[in-house]
Amino acid sequence: MNKDFILRLTKYKRLIHKLKALGFEKVFSNNLGDAIGVTPALVRKDFSILHLSGNKRGGYNIDMLVEEFDRILGGNTPQNVIIVGCGRIGTALMQYSGFTSDDLTIVAGFDQNPKNVSNPSHVPIYGMDKLQDFIRENSVKVGVIAVPDSEASKVLDIMVEAGIRGVLNFAPVELKCSKYQCDSNCVIQNVNIALELEHLFYQINTQEINLERD
Repeated sequence: MNKDFILRLTKYKRLIHKLKALGFEKVFSNNLGDAIGVTPALVRKDFSILHLSGNKRGGYNIDMLVEEFDRILGGNTPQNVIIVGCGRIGTALMQYSGFTSDDLTIVAGFDQNPKNVSNPSHVPIYGMDKLQDFIRENSVKVGVIAVPDSEASKVLDIMVEAGIRGVLNFAPVELKCSKYQCDSNCVIQNVNIALELEHLFYQINTQEINLERD
């Protein structure tokens, strides 16, 4: 599954839960496509990959979709996440209230100097010496890395060794889980904010050039 496909699945899940809460019993591919900004054909293709059936006249049954998407992506049980590196990015993530609506809970932060961290959130912050024990004792599967690039690789090794299965990396370096069998044990998503901004500027400049040519 590629990243775009998985992103669409999470959007489908949120939308389907909202429709169910509003009392809808059926939904059509064009409704779903309009709501998340894709074509009805792509919705049908995505659903066929997941073996979700519907028809042109009756659409898709909402209860069936809710059940299947909860099975695929996890139900409404909160998913625990830790953050390693409690600088500006780390503390900003700990304060973000939007995670609650997405069934995500930041359960702890970890830092080399936890006493020096300005922490306006309710999330507890511990020293790095407690990281592995916390992961194991709380069965945490996903963690965020927000440390300097020089520390990122070492932190990744510690997290994966303790049982972390997924990592969202905000450190300004691309991480690869070469020490472990990543295809089966560890998934890493690198978020390079500077690169994303460069890509955004490229898209803007390309649009402006095309408009000038027209």
